[in-house]
Amino acid sequence: MWEKIHSKFYKDVSAQEVWEIWTDIENWPKWHNDLEYCKLNGNFVVGNSFVLKPKKAPPVKITLTEINENKKFTDRTDFLGAKMFDTHIIDEKENGILLTNKLIVTGTLKWLWIKVVANHVANSVPEEMNALVKLAQSNVKIS
Repeated sequence: MWEKIHSKFYKDVSAQEVWEIWTDIENWPKWHNDLEYCKLNGNFVVGNSFVLKPKKAPPVKITLTEINENKKFTDRTDFLGAKMFDTHIIDEKENGILLTNKLIVTGTLKWLWIKVVANHVANSVPEEMNALVKLAQSNVKIS
């Protein structure tokens, strides 16, 4: 198993504000600068999936595997010989929130998918987390 975790504390933003942006998957390209589009199939519920289209890469189907409203969600990408789990966590504190992103890759071909996909995803997390919070702090509705 391969794992990368990134956490950062943010003031002046609520769990609800971040959650609203996280669960609005179709608008992720507005704060993920490396995405062309995202399309959620149905509602934001366990078992449903979305298609994420990175710039300069083919579309990927991702399945929602765990949701705990305003606290965390996990999604899973199935690759040939590997699975990538991406957990997004909001921990509300007295004067802000601690955001954590936990990326796990498992499977016999994990070494390939770590090299091709997971390292890029892990390296983009700090910038995307900052963009997400900046958008949440702006109180601008993105829909």
